[in-house]
Amino acid sequence: MVMSVEHSQAPATQNSEGNARHSPALKRRCPSFFISLLHRLLGPPTKFNVLRSWIRQIIWFNLLTVLTTPLLSLYGVLTTTSNSNTIFFSIAYYILNMIGVTAGKFAQGLISYTASKPLELFLAVVGAGSVQGSIKWWCRHHRAHHRYTDTHLDPYGGHHGFWWSHIGWMLVESKAKPGQVEIDDLKRNPIVAWQHRWFFHLAAVFGLLLPAAIPGCLWGDWRGGLFFAGLLRLTCVHHSIFCVNSLAHWLGEASFDDKLTPRDHFFTALVTLGEGYHNFHHQFPMDYRNAVKWYQWDPTKWFIACCEILGLASHLQRSPDGEIRKSQFTMQVKQLKEVQDDISWPLTSDELPVIEWSDFQEQSEKRPLILVAGFIHDVEDFAGRHPGGEKLVRKYVGKDATTAFVGGVYDHSNAARNSDLGKLALLDWVSSTRRHRKLELRGRLSMALSKDK
Repeated sequence: MVMSVEHSQAPATQNSEGNARHSPALKRRCPSFFISLLHRLLGPPTKFNVLRSWIRQIIWFNLLTVLTTPLLSLYGVLTTTSNSNTIFFSIAYYILNMIGVTAGKFAQGLISYTASKPLELFLAVVGAGSVQGSIKWWCRHHRAHHRYTDTHLDPYGGHHGFWWSHIGWMLVESKAKPGQVEIDDLKRNPIVAWQHRWFFHLAAVFGLLLPAAIPGCLWGDWRGGLFFAGLLRLTCVHHSIFCVNSLAHWLGEASFDDKLTPRDHFFTALVTLGEGYHNFHHQFPMDYRNAVKWYQWDPTKWFIACCEILGLASHLQRSPDGEIRKSQFTMQVKQLKEVQDDISWPLTSDELPVIEWSDFQEQSEKRPLILVAGFIHDVEDFAGRHPGGEKLVRKYVGKDATTAFVGGVYDHSNAARNSDLGKLALLDWVSSTRRHRKLELRGRLSMALSKDK
């Protein structure tokens, strides 16, 4: 995928009835029998102009590039004997191209670290081999994507759907131009300016000629170099990077923020050299890492960290751990709230009816009600299933079983506490509790005296 090609659109002329006519220029370019054939196939002239308008929106260079590379790759794979050296070289060159994009264009577009001139030149060259557009063009769109994520000013917003984000935005001219962003730093960079000026030459050399020539010159596999290291590798690079715009906004979890479409997923990280932890990337775009944990799959992060050790990179931006944990905690609480809302909980204390002690005892004669910590429980369906036996439960019917319930014999679980039917009036419960405790203390005192005797 390379830089978009602007297409001029000549205004269609209108006849007196308001229908668009075929332009004289089109008639000069096409034989009369062809025009007649189109009339028969498409019906009224207005339909012909709609088709012509749609065709004019196609970016033909990009379309031919993304169509021919996979088709030629498929032909080459089916007709070429594979060479192990060529396969290994193709994989290595694929990784280099991906690093050129992820460590070069992605990171440089958001200024997440400072690259030395040798490293910057290296990334500019191998990045051109990915045929993904110049650094200047690429970073301009990437900054717009971050500033206007999921709006009409986002050049490949995930809200337009998977296929538009993956490839559609490159094949047709969008009615809305990407939003305004600042790229003065890119204009002042001599390496960026050089790569932008000579991009097509660099793309041809490092995207196709060099990967085909190395296997051919070193071990005589010219055909394998062309189809495997050249076209097939280029196809894989294209769609791996395309997945950052599509799959990374569609598959996975919102680990840090769920306002927008970016998601985190290991599979996406696997096919994009770490760019699959995209939710983190959008929440902390200045961070040179995509995966914050050291063990998470992010080869680009490891590459940049190694460059820092070697003195080739500096000023690596790292988001504060506290801010990262806050974002994670916020999402965890939100997800737990969603789980909580799906659970059927007992009524809250304020929603339960309040009754008097006398009413409680009166109702207990009609159905088995017990009192625990001021809350009334109906044990009709549960008494027979009580682990301690039904008899033990029914002896507390119409009584305050608080002491026995909360640890007098056994401290009951949370599950046993979620069956409230109502609550007793506060004064009645306090008086009943005091009366129950007095009886309990009196009983214990009698037992102690009898033992002393």
